[in-house]
Amino acid sequence: MAPPPHVTQAIEKLKGLLGERLSTNASVLDLHGHDESWHTTVPPHAVCFAHSIEEVSAIASVCNDLQVPIIPFGTGTGMEGHVVAVQGGICIDLSQMNQILELNQDDFDCRVQAGVTKNQLNEYLRNTGLFFSVDPGADASIGGMAATRASGTNTVRYGTMRENVLSLKVVMADGRIIKTAGRARKSAAGYDLTHLFVGSEGTLGIIVEVTVRLHPIPESIAAASVYFDDIESAVAAVQLTMQSNIQMARIELLDSAQMAAINNYSKTDYPVKPTLFVEFHGTKASAQEQATLFGEVSDEYGGGGFAWTANTEERSRMWAARHDAAYAAGAVRPGARAIATDVCVPISRLAECIRATREDAKNRSNLTTMLAGHVGDGNFHFVFLVDRNNPEELAQVKDIYGRLIKRALEMEGTCTGEHGIGIGKQQYLIDEFGVDTIDAMRAIKSALDPKGIMNPGKKLPSDS
Repeated sequence: MAPPPHVTQAIEKLKGLLGERLSTNASVLDLHGHDESWHTTVPPHAVCFAHSIEEVSAIASVCNDLQVPIIPFGTGTGMEGHVVAVQGGICIDLSQMNQILELNQDDFDCRVQAGVTKNQLNEYLRNTGLFFSVDPGADASIGGMAATRASGTNTVRYGTMRENVLSLKVVMADGRIIKTAGRARKSAAGYDLTHLFVGSEGTLGIIVEVTVRLHPIPESIAAASVYFDDIESAVAAVQLTMQSNIQMARIELLDSAQMAAINNYSKTDYPVKPTLFVEFHGTKASAQEQATLFGEVSDEYGGGGFAWTANTEERSRMWAARHDAAYAAGAVRPGARAIATDVCVPISRLAECIRATREDAKNRSNLTTMLAGHVGDGNFHFVFLVDRNNPEELAQVKDIYGRLIKRALEMEGTCTGEHGIGIGKQQYLIDEFGVDTIDAMRAIKSALDPKGIMNPGKKLPSDS
């Protein structure tokens, strides 16, 4: 469909600025109209491949003048339709802004352009004795991770992007460029704009630079897997581990269906039982002590096959299999689509939430489902394998999905621990926060983006 006149005018102006780095090629537009989620592809009218903050500023200025929607794009690995161009407009692809700008080893921080990926950054840091801790499954861009408040397997020890972003540079809707903070580890100056933009999903401004917190590589890293006869025992072991203050770096839960999928996809031979993947960081003595303590906890709940290793190759193979879990799930039923949701609840309610969700899936559907989660902080993913052309299956997903989120909110949890809102979970925000809180969020959005051009149709529920 041809773009409306004001969008055509913006495209012509931006062609003069970017030349061949503005694309209206159908395949390029389609690629930028979806992420890793199950939401329907809606392409933008044009894609701009930016190389500098100044270019991003100029693009935003043109779009603001002509009231053209802007959709920031990193690597397209989001899970809730964050990049779907629901109102068309101009997509700004930041992937070519991928320079590491400044490393401050003595202060444990690093300034990067938004398109730098987490694997790229850690490869750059390989010989420095430092690492960037936030570890989502995909090789996401740092800018995108900040925009979605990403987390992942290391969160239980090192925190989410909220704890690991010190400062941002942001291009506002009208093209102005702001810096949200300095490099100091704390500040009481002004409003906390850094954490306003972290998790804003491109709806308040375009994150173009990120100063991230780094951590020393531990002297010793040990990892292990342990399996259980039932998922309730595995979850109980997680709860006691956290309540016993055993210092875990990662503690991941996968149910038996997910383990079977991993074995098939990653060519591993783990027991097809509910399994915990765990990791311990510290000195050689402390890592060994924590591993021993965890082994004692898992023994209390019938854990089997526990043996920890500090071998780098064995650890890497285990975590590669964990990160491939989503792709492994999708391969179980050819032609079906994996629809994944995530919730997060207080750790004391985790077992109850998982048990009720699994019962729902068994009693209210005939779908294949799997569970995986960063359960050390009460966050888990429930995955449905669905034929998207089958209305009955989609209705079953909607039913169980909605009941899961209602359950999490009743337990004083959240509708999303790390995937974000995008277009997929807007309807649940009022249930989580209430109308007055949503109105406060809308007031912030209106103040920073008065023309409503920044990633419209995302994050906040509509007024209708």
